[in-house]
Parts: sequence; C-alpha cells; structure tokens
Amino acid sequence: MIDPADDLALALTLAGEADLIAFDRYRAQDLEVQHKADLTEVTDADRRIEREIRDRLSAARPGDGVLGEEFGEQAGTGASAGRTWIVDPIDGTSNFVRGIPNWGLLLALAVDGEPIVGVVSAPALGRRWWAAPGHGAWVQEHGGPPRRIRVSAVPRLAEASISYNSLKGWDDAGRSEQLLTLSRTVARTRAYGDLWSYMLVAEGALEAAGEFDLKPWDIAALVPIVREAGGRTSDFGGGSDLRSGGLLASNGLLHDALLAVVGDGSAR
Repeated sequence: MIDPADDLALALTLAGEADLIAFDRYRAQDLEVQHKADLTEVTDADRRIEREIRDRLSAARPGDGVLGEEFGEQAGTGASAGRTWIVDPIDGTSNFVRGIPNWGLLLALAVDGEPIVGVVSAPALGRRWWAAPGHGAWVQEHGGPPRRIRVSAVPRLAEASISYNSLKGWDDAGRSEQLLTLSRTVARTRAYGDLWSYMLVAEGALEAAGEFDLKPWDIAALVPIVREAGGRTSDFGGGSDLRSGGLLASNGLLHDALLAVVGDGSAR
C-alpha cells in the first residue's frame, strides 16, 4: 500500500511541471483555442498538460487508473484497480483564454471512488493548495513558506459570506429561487468563480461555495483540501457522488443549514 504522503509528493511534482507548461502558454499570441461539442473551450496547453501528467503517472504509478477532462478514462489494473488519478489540466479555461488569472490545475487521487489527495495550483494567482489524509490542508503563496489553512468558525448563515459562482448555472439547474432565498439569508454573496471559491472556503475567507454542471475532474481535487481544512463537502443531496453534477462546500458548521435552503429536498 502506498503512503498518501508519497502520492501527495508525486502530485506536487506534477503540479510544478503543469504550471511551467501552462504559464508558458498563458497570454501567448499563438495560443491554439478550439471548441468542443459542448462549446466549451480547450487549448493546446490543456492537452499538453494532461498528456504530460498521464505519461508521468504511467511511469511512476503503473496500474493506476486516470480520468481526465481531455482524454477520458483509463481504468486501473491489478492491485491498483481501486486507485484513480483525476485531472483537470486547466480549470477555468475560459479565464485562461481571456487573460483572467483565476485558473489552474486540479489533480486528485481517488481510492475506491473517494478523493484522498488533492492539489490545486493556480500559478497566475501565485498560489498552490494541497492536502492528504492526516497531513492537513496547506497553501503556498508566491513561493513562500507553506501555511496551514483552516475553515472559518462562523456559526450562523446570517453572518456568512458565500460564493455561488454562476447565476446562470443555478438558473439552468432550476435553483435560482433557492439561491435568491439564500442570498436574503446570508450576510454577503459573491461569484468569485471556479477553483478559487472553494480554496477561499478552505482558507476561512468564505463560509460556503457551490455550483452545478460539474464533472468529477472539477470536483475531486477540491474535496480533500476543504475536508482536511476542517470543512465539509457534498453534492446537493448531501451525498458524495462525484458524478452528481453539483458541489457544495462549507465550513461544516453551516452545511446542514445550507442544504435546508438549497439542497435537493428544498427544490421539491
């Protein structure tokens, strides 16, 4: 059995390599941008990063599975059948294309479907976050010393600051009324967007973040970091299905209250 600390060390190494590739292409005049069937954007940097990570994992963790946004799923084999690396090479590709610095690598290791190691690396923001079981959650800013992070201790929705990420996303999910109700309940609402919202929850700067229309690679890396920081994550039914399409992250103290307002039961 591989120590999660060793998997985390590997993930951090891969994050460093991904950052170099991405930052080299960020704001490049010759950046290649295409549109997928669902009209979302993909760049040459997305594809190159995922290929590099897959190649490195094949050498370092032969037998482990890989699930990535750009090249699909490769199942694990043998003793590693329950281990799957989940990668979004550039979360926030639209931001990347437009020169907005809120984008980055999401890399996770899931064991038997449960994300246990997570790395989020946002080089244009100068930040990298990571977590593994029993090791806590950490952030490094602009190459400085790592700092352990912890969710907030705010106990009431009336005092909470939340990020909903995309009004259209909530509307498309049929939850705009629930979001409006929540906005009238909490102290502050913002849409910081993408990976940063959830890392702000882990750092204790926000009490909650949530959105819809997500895939497993959008979610998996965020889960260990928020949880190791003392928070709670779930889908909008209160479960932990990475394929549910939604994610709600909180400081834990407010999670049940949030689900009561915006959870699946509140929509019925």
